[in-house]
Amino acid sequence: TDGKRLLEGVSALQMEIRKHRKDGIEDMAGKESFYFPPGAGTALAQMQERLQLMIKRLAGNIPYWTFRRLEEMEELFGWFLKNDKRYILFLQQDSRGHLTFMAVNREIPKYLDATLWSRGFPAILTSGTLKAGNGFARTRQMTGLEKETGVRECVAESPFCYQENCLLYIPEHLKPRKKGSREEAEQLAGQIRDLVCSTYGHTLVLFTSYTLMGNVQQLLRDQIPFPMVQVWRNSQEEIARFKKMENAVLFAAGSCWEGVDFPGDRVSLLIIIRLPFPVPDPVSDAEKAKYPDLHSYIQAEVIPTMQKKLRQGFGRAIRTETDTCTVAILDPRAAPGGRYHRAALDALPKMNMTQDIKDVEHFIRAVKGAEYFFA
Repeated sequence: TDGKRLLEGVSALQMEIRKHRKDGIEDMAGKESFYFPPGAGTALAQMQERLQLMIKRLAGNIPYWTFRRLEEMEELFGWFLKNDKRYILFLQQDSRGHLTFMAVNREIPKYLDATLWSRGFPAILTSGTLKAGNGFARTRQMTGLEKETGVRECVAESPFCYQENCLLYIPEHLKPRKKGSREEAEQLAGQIRDLVCSTYGHTLVLFTSYTLMGNVQQLLRDQIPFPMVQVWRNSQEEIARFKKMENAVLFAAGSCWEGVDFPGDRVSLLIIIRLPFPVPDPVSDAEKAKYPDLHSYIQAEVIPTMQKKLRQGFGRAIRTETDTCTVAILDPRAAPGGRYHRAALDALPKMNMTQDIKDVEHFIRAVKGAEYFFA
C-alpha cells in the first residue's frame, strides 16, 4: 500500500512539474535538463510530507537499503524546496519521459582539498582524459589542485604509431550550414558517401545529435552499397550486429563516443560529424557564472571539455598496435583557418593530415591487404 501511494505521489508530482515547466534543452544523448519550475513547489512539499510520514511508519520494518533510499529522497526534495545553494539543482528527463532530480555539489574541489590534499596524503590520478589540449589546468581546477605546489604532471605517450597507421582528413571548402537544416544534412551525406566508398565501408560515424543522424541516414539509404546500422541510445543488439558484418557502416551517437571497442579492420574509417562541444545545461550555467566574460569561460571550460570528448571519440579508431584507420572530421570549425582548428589538433596525437579525399583512398589501399577489399 505504501509503495502504491508513493508511485501515485510521484506521478502527480511529475504531472505538476510538466504543467509548469519551460522548454528544456536537448543534449548529446537526447535528454532534457531544466530547472525545477517554482509553480510545482506545492506539489513537491506535499510529496516530501508524504515521504516523512512513510519513513516514520516503515522504520525498522523494511530492508535498510530501501529505507536509506527513502531518506535520501526526502532530503533531496528538501534541498529543492530550500533552493540549497551548496548544490546545482535541476531535473533531467530521459527518452521515456521519466524525471530525475539532480543535485550537483558545488564544493567538490573544496572537499577534496580538506580530506586529501591539505592532509598530505600521497595520491596518483590517472586517466586517458586528464589532459586537455596542452596541459592539465582543467583537471587541476576540477579537483582543487590549482594552488597546490607539490603536484607533478606526467604524460605517458601512446604506444601506437599514429604517423604510419592513421591519417587525419579534414576536407577543404566545407561551408558552414545552419544546424539541423536540410542543407547541413545533404552536405554531410555527400561527404560520408564519398568517404565510405573510398574505404570500402568499415566505418563508424559519430554524431552529436540523434535527429541529425536520422536525417543523414535517410538521405544515404540508397546511396551506399554497404550495410548500414543505426544505434539509438547505445542499443547493444545493433552494435553486436555491426560487429558480425565485414564492411558495414555504423551510425552512432551518445555513449558510443566511448566504451565501445572495434579492433582490427572492423572500423577503418572513423567519421566525426561535429566537434563535441558540451550543450548548455544548468551545470554549465553555474560554471559560467564564475567567469568575468563569455570568452574566459569558453577558453577555460568549454574548449577543454570538447577536447576530452574528441579524444574519447578518436579512441574508437586505433585499438591495437596493428590497427590502421582514417579519421575524418567534417566540422568546418576544425578545418585550417577555422575557429577551433588548433584546439582540435591539440586534442589528438600527431599524425599525417590531408584535405584531399584521394589521399584517403590511397592510404587505405597502402595499409590494407587484398582480403580487406573482398570481404
